[in-house]
Amino acid sequence: MRTRFLGSLVAAATLLALAAPAQAETATLRIAQQFGISYLPMIVAKQQKLIEAAATEAGLPAPEIEWIQVSGGAAMNEALLSGSLDVAAAGAPPAITLWAKTRGSIDVKGIAALGSMPIYLTTTNAKVKTLTDFTDQDRIALPAVKVGFQAVVLQMAAAQAFGADQATKLDDLTVSMAHPDATTALLSGSSEVTANFGAPPFQNQQLQDPKIHRVLSSYDVLGGPHTFNVVYATGAFYAENPKTVAAIVTALDRADQFIQAHPAEAAKLYIAAESSKLPEPFVEALITAADTRYTVAPENILKFVDFQHRIGQIATTTADWRELFFPPLHDRQGS
Repeated sequence: MRTRFLGSLVAAATLLALAAPAQAETATLRIAQQFGISYLPMIVAKQQKLIEAAATEAGLPAPEIEWIQVSGGAAMNEALLSGSLDVAAAGAPPAITLWAKTRGSIDVKGIAALGSMPIYLTTTNAKVKTLTDFTDQDRIALPAVKVGFQAVVLQMAAAQAFGADQATKLDDLTVSMAHPDATTALLSGSSEVTANFGAPPFQNQQLQDPKIHRVLSSYDVLGGPHTFNVVYATGAFYAENPKTVAAIVTALDRADQFIQAHPAEAAKLYIAAESSKLPEPFVEALITAADTRYTVAPENILKFVDFQHRIGQIATTTADWRELFFPPLHDRQGS
């Protein structure tokens, strides 16, 4: 009798466990991105509700997503640290800075890369052919001075041009400015800005003006293709929402596949999302450029880690890119 009673209890407990809902994850998501075509996977994911679909497939309710636009890696990091965001997206160096700063505390890590593409330093100053030609009369606009992607690549280039101990030589010439504003300033010639370390499509739009020429490409500085932007979050967010984070990776994967298969449609989505006046063929050409890759796997990200550690910008380093990202990405081939 006792055995039958215990067996009934076990059976009842099993049924209750099976009937119980899965551990709840967040019902809302606050995701931020910046300006430019490098954020196209996020635009596609937003417009096609790919995160909601992936979450539903994982057995979760579709989250309500608030999409926020922020300019500059520094502002992005501040918003994430203040709790104003759940998921941030910025250049690899700002993400790496926050990863190093928060190791052992809130443990910020990457969710996925957004792709690899070359970033250009352009100028209206005809005398500037290389970095060594800039003078105190020049001003270089970029999204975030000292810490943003473009700022760190400029420091890497300066170390190559002037010497390893001269990485910050051009920092005093830089000013923080969003890509659209920097493009307007450069094209109009009505401000102190004489150069811009920008991003596509703005840099490509600038180069259509005969007064503007390219000084260097980030691919020159890094020695080849590299991740431009990264999507990242805190360790606490991942611990509480592992399926949601995996769904974001799945959604960005599917966005990348859509972009590769339907570049013309992706160009239309970008133009509509950013209210751009650029012609669709111009945007499509950028999407399909041979040196552009939309992929969630990081590429050459450790070169940023090594440099930032060498100049003292971060206090820690690693030889394994997986330490920078949450587990859903660990089965990918990255560098």
